Amino acid sequence: MAKIAMIGGSGFDDPNILSEIRQVKMGTPYGPLSSDISTGKIGSIEVALINRHGKGHRIAPSLINNRANIWALKEIGITHIVATTACGSLRQEIEPGHIVFPDQFIDWTKSRKNSFFEGDQVAHISMGDPFCKKLRQILAEVAAELQIKHHMSATVITIEGPRFSTRAESRMFRALGADIVNMSTVPEVVLAREAGICYASIAMSTDYDSWHVSEAPVTWEMIVQTMKTNVESVKQIFFNSVQRINYEQCECKTAIESALV
Repeated sequence: MAKIAMIGGSGFDDPNILSEIRQVKMGTPYGPLSSDISTGKIGSIEVALINRHGKGHRIAPSLINNRANIWALKEIGITHIVATTACGSLRQEIEPGHIVFPDQFIDWTKSRKNSFFEGDQVAHISMGDPFCKKLRQILAEVAAELQIKHHMSATVITIEGPRFSTRAESRMFRALGADIVNMSTVPEVVLAREAGICYASIAMSTDYDSWHVSEAPVTWEMIVQTMKTNVESVKQIFFNSVQRINYEQCECKTAIESALV
């Protein structure tokens, strides 16, 4: 059976969305987790929740211990990860309040640990299609059925943060081909692939990034306001998707086998 985790960002720190809740506290070879893992059920499906920024949003994006978080989820048997993330829009058609299911990323981070393999062994993991196609399809189908405005594909560029982009950077990201910008997808998605876990992202467009000529500079207050609507949409998508996610073989689970040197 599938065992599903949601990695929650801003607005997803309430474990009471689950029944039969249990808190899992554990250590890892990579250090402490961002938060304890909350496990429980949605219907009959086992689900785990972890907050990447910790309780009260105390961990900056560049300081998240992604390796510990992904390792721990793998250790408790997670087969699929649905990751939520706030993002800024780099395209006019991706309006604030829309949901995006990215299928590509550009890595613009600078200082993050992006592999479990270091020292005695190197893994050249294949990332041509970095997000699980089957999982993305389920999420998008549910969004369509719920009539939630969404975009089936997009390229997300992950920046280091915690600051927001300058206008010059935002225009450059558009020129590079990015559609949305965030601070969390990389290296989560890479580590999930190394761990053999299917991974897809539900990105919540909270604002037009600073490229937008009519847009005031992006602020945290602006993001929080739009987030209130987005969070409810994401919860609906997640709740209705977990019943459809089945454990089946796909390239996500076996990619590491051909990557090790």
